[in-house]
Amino acid sequence: MIETRLLRQFIAVAEELNFRRAAERLHMAQPPLSQAIIRLEDLLGYPVFERSNRKVSLTPAGTAFLSTARGVLAALDEGVAETRRVAQGSAGHLRLGFIQITPYAHVLAALRQFRSDAPAVHLSLREASTQELVDALEAGELDIGIVRAPGRSTPALAFERLSGEAIMAALPATHRLAGQASVALAALKDDDFVASPRALGQGFHDQLTGLCLHAGFVPDVAQQARRLQTVIGLVAAGFGVALLPASLAMSLPHGAVMLPLITDAPLSLRQLDLYMAWNARQVSPVRERLLAQLRASAVSN
Repeated sequence: MIETRLLRQFIAVAEELNFRRAAERLHMAQPPLSQAIIRLEDLLGYPVFERSNRKVSLTPAGTAFLSTARGVLAALDEGVAETRRVAQGSAGHLRLGFIQITPYAHVLAALRQFRSDAPAVHLSLREASTQELVDALEAGELDIGIVRAPGRSTPALAFERLSGEAIMAALPATHRLAGQASVALAALKDDDFVASPRALGQGFHDQLTGLCLHAGFVPDVAQQARRLQTVIGLVAAGFGVALLPASLAMSLPHGAVMLPLITDAPLSLRQLDLYMAWNARQVSPVRERLLAQLRASAVSN
């Protein structure tokens, strides 16, 4: 194998076409440099320089090898620089999964800043349910997930809270209570409910059920939908009422209203939290960089 040291010595002589100047440039004595070039020629099996008492010049083979040597060293230097960028979290590949994040300005701001600070990082994005994202994190298929509480044991994963928001009642605009400023949850005990399946978000589903149980009833779920935007769409179409995060009130479809809940339930039931989650058994500098950005954007409430 030809060492990179030999390549650098060859390039110096090829550019200077003078062994003395090349040796000075390399901060070494001339005899060892001459021996290094002889060794390189032995390894290659052909001469790279024509030498005389008056001048040094490249052979045709040496001219061809000069291009190769420069390319090898440039590729190596770029590889070392890329390795440093990856180790510093400013380059690499990051796989991010999330439930709907459009309403969460602080998360969007963190992603925008991250992309600005680390443009060399390739981001792969995936939108899915909390359960699907948790499964992907546990399987090592994602680096970070923006999720709700999973509602089950996840020993491999770490969670940090990003923000919290109130749970509100979503009603059809024609509902008997739609004109009120707020609604007592117990007043909805006889209504049909629209909800997402428990299999897609056990923690969210169980929290809403617990909130209703605290109000004295078990919700009668008449319709289900995978996405919360579809849930509120079904509410607007008159299929029932729903309990949803307050952020959805920013983009209500025609035919639906959202009202604050009147309930004496504990905060753990009436507030819905958003978390960032990651697999603590894996190491990723670029992941740590985005986690720090999200952590800085977290909302205290």
